Amino acid sequence: MELFVHNLWEVMTALAPWLLLGAAVSGAIHVFLPADFVRRHMTGRGSIAKAVALGVPLPLCSCGVIPAALGLKKDGASDGASVGFLISTPQTGVDSILVSAAFLGWPFAIFKVIAAVATGMAGGALTESFGGDRKPLPGETDRDNDTPSANWRAFIEHAEDLIRTIWGWLVFGVLVSAAIGTWLPNDGLTQLADWGPIVAMLVMLFISLPLYVCATASVPIAAALVAGGMPSGAALVFLMAGPATNVATIGAIQQAFGARILGLYLATIIVGSVSLGMAYDALFTTNVAAAMAHGEHEAWWAVGSAVVLTVLFLRYAVADARSVFNRWRLQSKSASERIVVAVDGMTCGGCVSRLERELNAGAGVDAATVQLDPGKATVQGSLSRDEVVAIIENAGFKAVG
Repeated sequence: MELFVHNLWEVMTALAPWLLLGAAVSGAIHVFLPADFVRRHMTGRGSIAKAVALGVPLPLCSCGVIPAALGLKKDGASDGASVGFLISTPQTGVDSILVSAAFLGWPFAIFKVIAAVATGMAGGALTESFGGDRKPLPGETDRDNDTPSANWRAFIEHAEDLIRTIWGWLVFGVLVSAAIGTWLPNDGLTQLADWGPIVAMLVMLFISLPLYVCATASVPIAAALVAGGMPSGAALVFLMAGPATNVATIGAIQQAFGARILGLYLATIIVGSVSLGMAYDALFTTNVAAAMAHGEHEAWWAVGSAVVLTVLFLRYAVADARSVFNRWRLQSKSASERIVVAVDGMTCGGCVSRLERELNAGAGVDAATVQLDPGKATVQGSLSRDEVVAIIENAGFKAVG
């Protein structure tokens, strides 16, 4: 159990900085770009190529890219552009390219960039062709008619809301990754070379799909496996499928895009990584750098980010538990004991949380819950309907019924 806790913290320190960075990137895009920028450039012809070109150099890993991609979708990007961004972005980045070149050589690093672009374009095109009707996110608004609010409060609220949307899947993904790192034998991976390149690639695919793998931090691991005799193509599969997927990513895509697009996403990663791994083995030979040390990542900013993310997770858990309890209390009351007010002006989970806090803090409120779609507040207590309306409007929203 001590090793599991250690690995749990290792995953958190590796994940948290990039997750928070991804949320910050999304917040900046939402707040500081012109209101119709994403809708104009991330829809229609060329939108997938633009999304992939935007994502490839960004230093965002599989969990960090989730809030950024959902932010693009929430601001009006097409599903194809959002999926292209989701697939291509976590596989590479400026930092990952340089580290890959240092450990595995420039041919490998350049091929990895080409692979990220190719799979991003393919996944986006498949989504546009076969993904079905676009599924809007809860709270999604037409920003063409919005006046952007370029302030820190809007920036933080948007960034935090995207993390809150997927926090449960993130926690599950961290636990699964720590468990795999604890109980999967390390020497078993280097023995894959004896089974042939295709088997090695498929096994690496099976391992890497649910696992949280950072595109940069995992390069030394891949280099060590190649040095131990693993085919370079299998290492490429590990560095493509690992960063592009994990349990949290899969759950978030299912929730935001639906099962059909999730299937297209996974098919693109699986077929693309194995095919490109075979192509690399046929074309190149990798010379692995001598330095293979993969030290612990205990930089102050990584530890600080992990602490911040842990606090956010605990805050969301407490808020959700309180909301479930209040909903149970309200359901046990008759309709005549509840006040239900339709609410306009809520655009995200952050709005819901803020209004719910304001209502539950109100004098005379026994329990209150708020839902986003359709927007409404349900309150039980000794206060009047007019008093409930006053709390809603003082919180910055409009009571419409």
